[in-house]
Amino acid sequence: MKNKSLIIILGPTAVGKTETSIKIAQTFNTEIISADSRQIYKEIKIGTGAPDETQLARIKHHFIHHISIHDYYNVSTYEVEVLTLIEKLRKKYNCVILTGGSGMYIDVICHGIDDLPPVDPDVRKELIEKHDKEGIESLRFELKRIDPDYYAKVDLQNPKRIMKALEVYYQTGIPYSSFLTRPQKKRPFNIIKIGLMLGHQELYARINKRVDMMISQGLADEAKNLIQYKHLNALKTVGYKEIFEYLDNNINLEKAIELIKRNTRHYARRQLTWFKRDKSITWFHPGEIDHMIEFINRSI
Repeated sequence: MKNKSLIIILGPTAVGKTETSIKIAQTFNTEIISADSRQIYKEIKIGTGAPDETQLARIKHHFIHHISIHDYYNVSTYEVEVLTLIEKLRKKYNCVILTGGSGMYIDVICHGIDDLPPVDPDVRKELIEKHDKEGIESLRFELKRIDPDYYAKVDLQNPKRIMKALEVYYQTGIPYSSFLTRPQKKRPFNIIKIGLMLGHQELYARINKRVDMMISQGLADEAKNLIQYKHLNALKTVGYKEIFEYLDNNINLEKAIELIKRNTRHYARRQLTWFKRDKSITWFHPGEIDHMIEFINRSI
């Protein structure tokens, strides 16, 4: 074994990362760290596709239901907390698994994000007022103009991410994307990246099935209990936004389900756009567990 390794299992939503990660963790007798920017919240379980209690009982997971929707949390905090945990787990295991679909969370563990300026309250206030007066489309237009590279990767439904990129540019004159493509930090572990890929039709069928399952598990009831907090960033996400529209009597449930499926497909496409730029990822069909294990054994 060259070095102790971090095995990263990534891919679009609904592709099968959770079950694949559990099987590989069992094979290598290790633990799983989540790299999902929504499963990290404890109050939103159904709509985030988080591992269920049975899956959590099979292998120890970290950063699942880790904080509250009321807590302030960012990718820099995640970097510090996860690197601290990895250092602890490396003393116990030869490898650790990091899995999820949030590209920025994965990238920060592999590369870090250096030299981002502290938030200027006046700039933040100006952008919030712009969003409130002109809507998210105005922010998108500005981001596309000043930073087309980040515009092509970012979740365009997430005003917080867009405003963060605009803040950095307004304070430094440097596109946010340039901070994300700086030379890779040297990490004290070997990084192995496995991507899970399905054909579009198969992936979309799995997305539809997952959404139907979320509805049957009580997504509408979960959202109803959280509707007073719908202004929080954690809840401005696919699955909850559409159900809130239904609960506010703006659309019927059938339309909400249709929109969740459509918007989840769009999100999956954005995830793949983000991941495909990374040539260090080796791609597998999620059913190819044996091939993944062989690949890992050759790489560690």
